[in-house]
Amino acid sequence: MPAAPSAASATPLSHTDYLKQVLTARVYDVAIESDLTPAKVLSRRLHNKVLLKREDQQPVFSFKLRGAYNKMAHLTPEQLKAGVICASAGNHAQGVALAAHKLGARAVIVMPVTTPQVKVDAVRALGGEVVLVGDSYSDAYEHSVKLQAEQGLTFVHPFDDPLVIAGQGTIGMEILRQHQGPLDAVFVAIGGGGLISGVAGYIKAVRPEVRIIGVQMSDSDAMAQSVASGQRVALPDVGLFADGTAVKQVGAETFRIARTLVDEFIRVDIDAVCAAIRDVFIDTRSIVEPSGAMAVAAVKQYVATHKSKGETYAAILSGANMNFDRLRFVADRAEVGEEREALLAVTIPEERGSFRRLCELIGQLPGGPRNVTEFSYRITNAAQGGKAHVFVGLTTVAKGESPKIASTLQRAGFDALDLTHDELAKEHVRYMIGGRSPLARDERLLRFLFPERPGALFKFLSGMKPSWNISLFHYRHQGADYGQILVGLQVPAADNAAFTRFLAELGYPWVEETANPAYRLFLQA
Repeated sequence: MPAAPSAASATPLSHTDYLKQVLTARVYDVAIESDLTPAKVLSRRLHNKVLLKREDQQPVFSFKLRGAYNKMAHLTPEQLKAGVICASAGNHAQGVALAAHKLGARAVIVMPVTTPQVKVDAVRALGGEVVLVGDSYSDAYEHSVKLQAEQGLTFVHPFDDPLVIAGQGTIGMEILRQHQGPLDAVFVAIGGGGLISGVAGYIKAVRPEVRIIGVQMSDSDAMAQSVASGQRVALPDVGLFADGTAVKQVGAETFRIARTLVDEFIRVDIDAVCAAIRDVFIDTRSIVEPSGAMAVAAVKQYVATHKSKGETYAAILSGANMNFDRLRFVADRAEVGEEREALLAVTIPEERGSFRRLCELIGQLPGGPRNVTEFSYRITNAAQGGKAHVFVGLTTVAKGESPKIASTLQRAGFDALDLTHDELAKEHVRYMIGGRSPLARDERLLRFLFPERPGALFKFLSGMKPSWNISLFHYRHQGADYGQILVGLQVPAADNAAFTRFLAELGYPWVEETANPAYRLFLQA
């Protein structure tokens, strides 16, 4: 996400200034004071008190309307009459649309054409004028800047604006008002930095002993990298699973605040976030979006790292705009995130009785009986080595058990490889059929993120040279704005330079998996 037109003050505001801004912020015309709910089940499990700040309860199911409304409520009548504009495919778009509806202002929301229809419909239902342009946020942003200049609109920045920051800071004010007892830390998800800047600005001014923990996805950690390097870092790519925090570069003002007031940064991964979504559901019977669960994932990681007991933590559930179709993916990955499932590649002799012996060994694993969640096997040619590779999923009885299971199988004479944390195995191999092919020689294997829109595959195919052959293709719809694709390509060595250019021009994020052991065991010729 490139930096949008910033309204950051020429003279940076002091902490006292931000405290006053938060105390006088105008948010409650549209926002509610969301609940601070004890997570009783999670608290018992972690041996610490966990409080959930329920921003998923807001009218647009996200905290974003606080900052958007506070910014727009401070505009002059002339500015409101002219209208406002933003570029967003998510929660900020809905916040701006609702705020504009409340204030009687025109709101132009520029969104990529890849935006799911449910989000487009939500913005239109709030009275926003949706303009669909380009394949990405960058395209939408560039068009919004053009429209802003042409029509005299006011740009409502998603994070890098003191009034937006102050509006988000009311969450910190509410937390301290709702819980006046001991509070050791507040965990806050970070995208561009508006939420954590506002929350930290207020809490550190009133109760400086409370630790502020910033949470980022491991593949979208612009703020953590920026603070570590002492200057704003622009990421070349960001992960899209937690799209609400997928920001390539944080704001100038939010960086200035965060580098001073945030005590620690924690990075979490997809599996941990999926497990946290389930944790929130168990305690609240509500389903939050990935960005909304990041803080809970970080609490669990913090407790595991610091071995803390008896402390009190608040985690901000920042939003709940979850596509229903993504729940299947979340449920699958939550098992791995909590390490309730182990994924293993087991090599067995292609001989009578070995299959049964493996099953008997699984039934006798230490810790008691466990369910088999996955078992994929195909007969192989005994003349080619006499060994078969089996993909096995097993329930676990404790976290960190998967390498122990692999070791147990090894001692029993079976070659076993722990694939529990292997992205290729989790996303593709476990769902694929067909196995090895003697025709797939000189194959390169790549994982891509394709935008979920018509023409994405054609763009890929039309850029390929006729001499390149697709030898493998696997895709599963995850209900997200992008598709995860696995492609095997037979590319002559002489075309390596041309293939590198093709990948660069294509512009889709990719990872090569040709050397991945899961590929070698189950798919490679």
